[in-house]
Amino acid sequence: MAARAYWQGQIRLALVSIAVEVYPATKSGASISFRQIHEPSGKPIKYEKVVPGVGPVDRDEILKGYQVDKNNYILLEDDEIEGVKVESKRTLDLVQFVDADEIDVLYYEKPYFVVPADDLAEEAYIVLREALRASKKVGVGQLSVRGREHLVSLKPCGRGMVLELLRYADEVRRAQTYFRSIGDEKPDKELLSLATELIEKKTAPFEAEEFSDRYVEALQEMIEKKIKTKGKRVVEDADTPAASGGSNVIDLMAALKQSVDKDGDTGTKKRSSSRSKSGSSPRKASSGKSSSASGSKRKRA
Repeated sequence: MAARAYWQGQIRLALVSIAVEVYPATKSGASISFRQIHEPSGKPIKYEKVVPGVGPVDRDEILKGYQVDKNNYILLEDDEIEGVKVESKRTLDLVQFVDADEIDVLYYEKPYFVVPADDLAEEAYIVLREALRASKKVGVGQLSVRGREHLVSLKPCGRGMVLELLRYADEVRRAQTYFRSIGDEKPDKELLSLATELIEKKTAPFEAEEFSDRYVEALQEMIEKKIKTKGKRVVEDADTPAASGGSNVIDLMAALKQSVDKDGDTGTKKRSSSRSKSGSSPRKASSGKSSSASGSKRKRA
């Protein structure tokens, strides 16, 4: 079944309009869901929409309401909400272009694929894509979807383009609030050298397929054990880190030296081994390489 478009409209650059469709670039990963169960009867819990003094109500009796004050609501019909006129409902106006690394990583929220809506739009689409690539810029604008106007960025990605929802400034907490009390003095040179050596030793190309949700895998394994034992309680001892004692500097120095002496590829080998044991075979990454915009380093907080 073909994916449903998240948004349909046009990208506007000055007097040029490009008809596009926007599709989710991500999907839900491995997960395990649970139902709430009434223990005495063994039956699942069910929730109903109820009104105090009235009882359960039908879906078609429910409207949206905005609370003005206590027990006072303004009722709104769906067509009234849909009728709110905002240009960005159908048009993504690229009002600004910035360097990719100018947008802090904290502002990025969710990626979407952008494709031309038809053959007529393809030429202008390609021109915009290549212009962004050549200039090493990303476009910035706003679009409205599902009851909200989103701040977005647009950048080239292989043969296509990727739109990313961005957070507004008031949605991002100030980093200084959390980092203010952390010291900014230079660390011990030998400690720094050992840490740098360890990083270099464990440096490798990023392959997302090498990683999996080990918690979900372990939880699934425990559930399967419980099914085989016909519901008997299954509790496994969790690994607990050894308590550390003595000087933190001495412990850190010893730990770094010991880590550097070990094989830097051990972590990767363990991940590959665990994936093969779980029966999941890594898929090849998409051949579409992201542009220099996506490859640029984003600023850290």
